[in-house]
Amino acid sequence: MNFRRLWAVARKEFIHVVRDARSLAISIALPMVMLFLFGYALSLDVDNVPLVVWDQSQSQVSREFVSRFSGSRYFSLRGYAGDYPELERAIDTRRAMAALVIPTDFAGRVESGRAATAQLIVDGSDSNTATLAIGYAEGVTQAFSQEVALQKVRRAGIAPLRNPLEVQPRVWFNADLESRNYIIPGLIAVIMMIIAAMLTSLTVAREWERGTMEQLISTPVKSQELILGKLLPYFAIGMFDVLLAVLMGRFVFKVPLRGSVTLLFIMAAIFLAGALSMGMLMSITTKSQLVASQMAMVLTFLPAFLLSGFAFAISNMPRPLQWISYLIPARYFITMLKGIFLKGIGLRVLALEAALLTLFGVVMVAIANLKFRKKLE
Repeated sequence: MNFRRLWAVARKEFIHVVRDARSLAISIALPMVMLFLFGYALSLDVDNVPLVVWDQSQSQVSREFVSRFSGSRYFSLRGYAGDYPELERAIDTRRAMAALVIPTDFAGRVESGRAATAQLIVDGSDSNTATLAIGYAEGVTQAFSQEVALQKVRRAGIAPLRNPLEVQPRVWFNADLESRNYIIPGLIAVIMMIIAAMLTSLTVAREWERGTMEQLISTPVKSQELILGKLLPYFAIGMFDVLLAVLMGRFVFKVPLRGSVTLLFIMAAIFLAGALSMGMLMSITTKSQLVASQMAMVLTFLPAFLLSGFAFAISNMPRPLQWISYLIPARYFITMLKGIFLKGIGLRVLALEAALLTLFGVVMVAIANLKFRKKLE
């Protein structure tokens, strides 16, 4: 390999990128915009579930029970209703997602020590939020029930019994259970996979469409030098994007970075080299910028978003999709990013993921070179 010829190709591609202001803006600004939008838009936290109440009891006990919901961070009291049709309208118009119905005999049953019931109506069109809202409501109801029972025991002059078993949960790595801390590291991997493949998916195809590929073939530049020379400028841009994404994750979204920054960037470089080579392979195969860009979007965004474990747990997928997910490189990079960001672990734990990610990078670079050599022939 002649480094002079390699540098000449890299310099030519770099000049093209600098002169094309739109491509440069897309390659740098788009990842930041996507990270900003997805970082704030994607959230698994369910807070302030809108709630309406039909209090048929109108007693001090029922008002105390309702105050437990309105005082919780998980519910937001949006008003009161007088009948079921009014509750139905509130849910249909999305003014409320849950409705609490307290019967007329609620206070009497609570004060007499009999079992009291209250009805919770939940909009199930959003099943995830509905499930969480039901869990929150059960927690609020259980706490209220325990306090009522405790007050009765104290009034009777009996020492309250202690629970024979008490669970004291302790959350590691994400103590506040912020979904943002879980989403941002994975989002960096998904965005970099998409951007990297889209950047290089146009390089070789552009040469074919403009008729300059024949000139390059006629030069002494070898296929490996041409491929590597075209990759280098985009690799530099990609690593700059990784730096900006890590800084945004740390200082904008406040995601803790507990592990080795050096390991993070080394693995990002390997992942980026594989993703760039994958885009280059699409460009070599299709010889069309339009087809290559569309193929890059389909083969990077959908698998990286759906099958990498970023949006959905792989263990919950059907068995065939779980097998397919082993072929998705973003799966291993996301695991490494979460381990480095949140857990502060290194290669001792992440050795397998690092090895598979390295294998992906080597295989993609090799296939791109092999495929382009066939085109030269």
